[in-house]
Amino acid sequence: MSNSPSTVPRERLSQLRDVVTEEQPLRLGFELVAAPLRFVGFWAAVALPFLYVPLLFGGLEAGEFTVFGALLALNALALVLGHNYARS
Repeated sequence: MSNSPSTVPRERLSQLRDVVTEEQPLRLGFELVAAPLRFVGFWAAVALPFLYVPLLFGGLEAGEFTVFGALLALNALALVLGHNYARS
């Protein structure tokens, strides 16, 4: 990766400062809400597939199809929310 983990928050902070000084406050509000959602979405999309393993290992029974479908839908939502996380 081109950015070390310690420089990424500083870059994000400078980007937010640019938004505050150059653009509308509404844009700042959107960024303040969207950034944590991207973070959670990205890491949820990474972690959720590990929950499939116990379900698939034991075989899906009648009641587990709903759980598996809900996990798939939740993973798809997490992928959509987190798709722009850590992009410059």
